[in-house]
Amino acid sequence: MQIIKPGINLNIIGKSKIVFSLSMALIVISILSLIFHKGPRYGIDFSGGTLIQIKFGGPAAIDAIKSGLKAMNLANASVQTFGEESENEYLVRTDASADMDEAFSSKLKSALDSATQNESEIRRVEMVGPQVGKDLQEKALFAIFYTLLFIAIYISGRFELKWVISGVMAAALTGAVYLFSLFQVSVAFLIAVALIVTLILFWVLSLRYAMGAIVALIHDITITVGLFSLMEKEFSLPIIAALLTIIGYSLNDTIIVFDRIRENLKKYHKESLAFIINRSINETLSRTILTSLTTLIVVFSLFVLGGGIIHDFAFALLIGIVIGTYSSIYVASPILLFWEARGRRASG
Repeated sequence: MQIIKPGINLNIIGKSKIVFSLSMALIVISILSLIFHKGPRYGIDFSGGTLIQIKFGGPAAIDAIKSGLKAMNLANASVQTFGEESENEYLVRTDASADMDEAFSSKLKSALDSATQNESEIRRVEMVGPQVGKDLQEKALFAIFYTLLFIAIYISGRFELKWVISGVMAAALTGAVYLFSLFQVSVAFLIAVALIVTLILFWVLSLRYAMGAIVALIHDITITVGLFSLMEKEFSLPIIAALLTIIGYSLNDTIIVFDRIRENLKKYHKESLAFIINRSINETLSRTILTSLTTLIVVFSLFVLGGGIIHDFAFALLIGIVIGTYSSIYVASPILLFWEARGRRASG
């Protein structure tokens, strides 16, 4: 079965302005949502607090559960259903750090049983202190930033043979980020500034392949995080793992297209860059679509059947794979055309 016929010649580059407008709209909406919500809705991994998962033998009223929690000095806790409604499971979140002694679970069970007149089971209790949550948040941001930076070195070295320039640039940025982090500068602000400086350096040093790859990856991460903010989904450590997975997946697609562009630059050296990029994307389109579809089937199965624990993780992967495939086709490669336009302006 062939989803994409051999020899297909879609005018992908011709639609680049429309697609860039769509991407910019999605990014602006994502950023506005993050500003409006004052960042993602952090889970206890990053914000600190206590998470309790409770299962009841039958339906339990949320007000009754809150009454039982109040007896345990957890009055400001939020309670929501977890998983399927028929499973009678609930998640309790509170900013307070519970006293995690051995008797806590048994006392909580007794309080909930009494308040709800229902048999309860404490399935898990997780507590993260506020300082630990802040440290995890900063480490997550650093993990994403350094991943993007090391990817830039690899792309520049592989496709442009600029290992030394990209290595020196990455070392300087790494040192600068580490130095400023010692002066209690907001890590989120620091990483944002470092990424902007990185893109400017790519432009100045003409690291066009690295620029295309990193812009596409920033595009994927921003839109995925923005959707989490729009839907008010919880942002936790598993979501960081999903984002890093998305980076790897999207980069793999981008490298396949870049490889074909490099081959076709030698093969069709008399043709325009727009023709070569468009042909390269069309030649790899079948592989890209088939790979994405097979991966989506697996991730969708996790999303539907995996249960509440990995539901948001699978959702992030679903969004990321779709956006990552889109960016590999419509964002990463067309950015190379900006260099051609830049060269024409400089020579003119």
